[in-house]
Amino acid sequence: MSMSQDLASPCIRICRVEAGICQGCGRTLEEITCWPSATPQLKQLILAAAQARLRPAP
Repeated sequence: MSMSQDLASPCIRICRVEAGICQGCGRTLEEITCWPSATPQLKQLILAAAQARLRPAP
């Protein structure tokens, strides 16, 4: 994946952190901090984990 195909930040400007998780995008503070320097592969992993955190509990 080239830099031009780099994944955009999932930030939706609802930056409210509860229990270490952003309620807007679902990322942890560590994931938010490392996002700019993360590889595309790591960003894909972060996105998948964040989406899973935002899913309602069954």
